[in-house]
Formats: sequence, C-alpha cells, structure tokens
Amino acid sequence: MLSVVNADGSTESSSLIDEIVREGARRMLAAALEAEVNQYIAELAAATDAAGRRMVVRNGHHRPRTVTTAAGPVEVMAPRVNDKRVDVATGERMRFSSKILPPWCRTSPKVSEVLPLLYLHGLSSGDFVPALEQFLGSAAGLSPATVTRLTKQRQDDHAAFQQRDLADSDYVYVWADGVHPKVRLGRTHFCVLVLMGVRLDGTKELIALAEGLRESTESWADLLRGCRRRGMRDLELVVGDGAMGLWKALAEVFPAARHQRCWVHKARNVTNVLPKSAQSGATKAMREIYNAEDRAHAEKAIEAFAKMYGAKFPKAVAKMTDDADELLAFYDFPAEHWIHLRTTNPIESTFSTVKLRTKVTCGAGSPAAALAMVFKLVESAQARWRAVTGAHLVPLVRAGARFERGLLVERDETLAA
Repeated sequence: MLSVVNADGSTESSSLIDEIVREGARRMLAAALEAEVNQYIAELAAATDAAGRRMVVRNGHHRPRTVTTAAGPVEVMAPRVNDKRVDVATGERMRFSSKILPPWCRTSPKVSEVLPLLYLHGLSSGDFVPALEQFLGSAAGLSPATVTRLTKQRQDDHAAFQQRDLADSDYVYVWADGVHPKVRLGRTHFCVLVLMGVRLDGTKELIALAEGLRESTESWADLLRGCRRRGMRDLELVVGDGAMGLWKALAEVFPAARHQRCWVHKARNVTNVLPKSAQSGATKAMREIYNAEDRAHAEKAIEAFAKMYGAKFPKAVAKMTDDADELLAFYDFPAEHWIHLRTTNPIESTFSTVKLRTKVTCGAGSPAAALAMVFKLVESAQARWRAVTGAHLVPLVRAGARFERGLLVERDETLAA
C-alpha cells in the first residue's frame, strides 16, 4: 500500500498498482496531446505573415484539468496553440481544438458507458457518484448534475436517431423483436420494440428502438410507418417471433416483405405444450428440420414430426404445421445466410449482453430516460457486431437473384457489369 500525504498533513492509503496505472495513463495522455499539437503545427508550418513569421506556434499549456478515466482521475495540462490565421468566410480567428481531449471533456467515453448500465440496474443519478467512486477511487467530474446532463444528452441523441433519414440506408434483411426490460418504470406492460437490419454491404445496424405497449399491432405499425416515412425501402425478409402484432403491422406497412418465424421462439412454444418426457425428443426432431440440407428435406422432417407426435400431441404439431411456410422461408436465400435468418439471435444476444433481462429495482424512472439508456448501450454494442457470412451475396438478394438449396441459380446480369 502507498501512503499519500495531503496538503493539510493528513495521510491516506491507496494501492500502489492503482497509482502506477494512473500515472501511466497520465503520461500517455500527455504524450498523445503533445504529439497531436506537434503534428498540427508541422502541417501548418508554411502559413506565415507578411514578415515571414509563422502564424501557428506553441503557446505554453492550459491550466491543469482533471479527467475521469477508466484508470481513475487523471490530471492533465493540455498544450496551448496560438493560431493567428483568420477564417476568410467568417472573419474569425482560427482555433485549434484537440480531438483527443476537447475543451469540454471531463469524463472519458468509456466511463460514460457505465452510467446507462447502472441506471438499468436500479440506481438513481444520486447513487452513481458513490457507486463509481468505489470503482474509480474518486468521484471527480461525476457530480449528480453531471450525470443529469449526460442523461439529457442521451435522450437528445436517441430522439435524433429516431428521426434520422433512412433513404440512403438500404436494409435487405431485418430482425424485429419486442424486449421486456425490467427497468425502473412503473409500467407493467412496457416493452422496447427493436429493429435491426442488414445493409447491402452485409453489416448489421440498429434501425429503430422505441417504446411499445405489449408488442401490439398499433405499436409496431407506428414504428414501421415512421421508418417508411423516413425513407426505408421495401424489405426482402423480416425475422421475428410469434407476436401477431408484428406480422399484422408488417402486412400493412411493408406488404412485399417475406416473413421468417424465429426457430428459438417456435421451439420454446412447441415444448411448452409437451410433457417433459417428450421434450428432449421433440427438440431433436425440430433440430432436424431447421438444420436440413435444403427446403425439401426440411418439409419431410416436418412430416416426420407430425407423424411421430400428431396422435398424442396435436397442439404441438399444429404449432409446427400451421406456420411451416414462415418457418422455412430462410431456405429460399443463400445458404451462407441461413444461420443468421432462422432466429432473432442478433437482437437476443445483444440485449443479453447489456443485461436488460436482469432483475433490477423498480422505481419512478421515465420511459424516455430508460429508452435513452438502452439506446446508448446498444449503440456501444453495435461496434462489435460482425457482418453476416457471405456478405457479397446480399446485393444479389436485393437484385432479385434466385437461390435453390441455398445456391445461386439465377442472377440479374446487370450485377455483373
């Protein structure tokens, strides 16, 4: 342990390794800021006045500033730049602004990402400071007022996201699901409606995230109409669970889109009406269907399932046969995409990662604040999403190419140009 003597003569102890980490972070940040300023000045070395003197030069350092990072509070002195150039358009003096450490920055983005998770676990803004103090060793820069400001900024960011133009975003596949986070809200039937899509380049992207009521038809229709109004194009395939509200709304707003039922949800629904003694065998039989080598073999596997369980468990068989077309729709697309299209796992796994299904304290949080927190967590997770396998085939699907047994048999010749 390391004893630190304060200005008033008192002492306090802290872990030596923590002090080393913070000192290392401080030095690296200082070096990065110096390098950034040196590069800026070097690039403008040719800018001189009438007397041949350089217009952009070093000018000491700014006053010390404490920045809260994942390594704890770090004090830095950012270098100052004297830029004498004048913007011709505005007539104002040019100013250097650090991209590493903007003038307003007091908290690193990584630390800010922790705040939504704390909120969703039931902490109020007043609880954040002592909670993070345990982690950071200091609450510098994280007063309740700061947390409130960050929360308001997240709400503004989410509102802007929900209103952005979608005309230039061509989504070929879309996953849709209603997630029921146990967040700090007094609403029994509150849920979050999520749309996630695959762009032409095969990358995944969050499309929309909004409050819904029991995944009702009207809630889904409002969300889909908003996307359509903002320029979202027709979809090739939408993957979702058995919630009828989604499919009714989809038929109204995007009638050309094909439907794919999620196999994870379907398997769960089927086993729920079976006795425990039959669940293991039924699960294996269903696996034979969605893992079949092509649609024809999958249809035979459904017939075998019906023959095996029809006499004793007609309800379970009906759940399978009534939705057969929507359960097997993914077989009409590239085989490389099948693993992505037969479940809503991209949404499920993302929300599992941000721990929205954990039990948290109920309270008087607002839906807007909760949605903003959820949005920021998903936005952060999005950076780690991988493109779909066979991304090069997504444009062919959009162009109307035909696939049989997962293989391309027909394509628009204009794509080859």
